[in-house]
Amino acid sequence: MGHRQQWQIGMATALLAVVIGLAGCDNQRIAELEEGVATEADVRTKFGQPENIWDAPDGGRVFEYNRQPQGQKNYMITIGRDGKMSALRQVLTPENFAKVQPGMMMEDVRKLLGKPAKVTPYALKRETEWEWRWVQPPNSPMVFTATLNDDQRVVRSGSSPDRATEAN
Repeated sequence: MGHRQQWQIGMATALLAVVIGLAGCDNQRIAELEEGVATEADVRTKFGQPENIWDAPDGGRVFEYNRQPQGQKNYMITIGRDGKMSALRQVLTPENFAKVQPGMMMEDVRKLLGKPAKVTPYALKRETEWEWRWVQPPNSPMVFTATLNDDQRVVRSGSSPDRATEAN
């Protein structure tokens, strides 16, 4: 085995360790936050600065914690008007993917699923693909793709096996 192959294997192993470590840290952080009890300060202490903050319909706010592209989860944590955490959910799920329908606006997709792992523009087709990496239970790596037109509306969407994990 050449030095380059050894280096590639070493890098892949290191990346896998980081991903596993992130997943373990998230599980511990989640276990330490109780809905209705944890405060915004508690959430920020455990998860850090959110990727984005969205307005919630009830006057609260939703904090987006993105684990893309290395991870396969995105978290949305809702902070109520009272400053307490009212919900913590992992949003890359088949139920949420089913909500992505033709005509849906890009911003609404982003609020539902969080930041994508990859955005690929296809200028000649006048389309852009947004991809999220996720795990179909029990442990099948998948990619959900939403294709948007020039008006930033969904044209089509669907899931397929994550080809990046098949190469390893």
